[in-house]
Amino acid sequence: MRFHPTPRALAAGTAALLALAGLTACAADDGSAGGDPQRVDVVAGFYPLQFLAERIGGDAVAVINLARPGADPHDLELNPSQVGLISEAELVVVLHGFQPAVDEAVQQNAGDRAFDVATVEPLLNAAAGGHDHGEEHAEEEPKGAKDPHVWLDPTRLATIGDKLAERLGAMNPERAGEYTQRAAALRTELETLDTEFAEGLKTCQRREIVVSHTAFGYLAQKYQLEQIGITGLSPENEPSPQRLGEVIREAREHQATTIFFETLVSPKVAETIAREVGARTAVLDPLEGLSTDSGEDYLSVMRTNLETLRTGLSCS
Repeated sequence: MRFHPTPRALAAGTAALLALAGLTACAADDGSAGGDPQRVDVVAGFYPLQFLAERIGGDAVAVINLARPGADPHDLELNPSQVGLISEAELVVVLHGFQPAVDEAVQQNAGDRAFDVATVEPLLNAAAGGHDHGEEHAEEEPKGAKDPHVWLDPTRLATIGDKLAERLGAMNPERAGEYTQRAAALRTELETLDTEFAEGLKTCQRREIVVSHTAFGYLAQKYQLEQIGITGLSPENEPSPQRLGEVIREAREHQATTIFFETLVSPKVAETIAREVGARTAVLDPLEGLSTDSGEDYLSVMRTNLETLRTGLSCS
């Protein structure tokens, strides 16, 4: 008996074929292999690396960020399609030690197509920029641990940008001059930002910043601040009662008027400490990822951070 499809079945089959075609087109458009032969396919582990790749690559690159806006990139778990993006990308920009799942996928699937920004600028020790009264902190980092938040020093980020331009130029010699020019332009912007921070934080009543996790070692070292972290490098860790007591004691001692928390982390602990010491809370963004697709970028968020610090530290 021959099967004759009904009009409804024909319509459903046509819709399925169109959907499949649409998915195929999306796969080509999202920067995966075969997307645009005129552009270098770049995968970035998280936002600051995406910012660098887009600013330096311009229209010569197609960049995909593995971390969604609003999600904490530390504990990113990759799905099979994201692993596929890493295996197909022409360049994968990562910071080794910051995203373990990405590190593993890069090691298995990217090989010499990876650009590890941690090899460009030596990483600080985890305790750098911290405030120490000699007490035993309950939240000590493992021996030899490094602070990955190198992008919070604009001048270090500029140096990483220069090296990324060299790498892209080696991959695409015809456009090497463009990469170099864009990296130089970005360096100028970042050096201007550095000057704004140095001048803006030169004269403050306090230099201690109480933060939800110790992400600000580079910023603190660069601009002569001291960070007092409620937790260590991982924002997911819960502070012990002993550590909470230490932070409250130090915040009172330094007459902190502001306890800083982050956009991607719950503010509850910071709010508890603020109540204990009679302080307010404010957002200090470590720029591990953008909170939303709000049109903000690295430069605008850093300038917001500067104004937040100037208010919180009573800078003149």
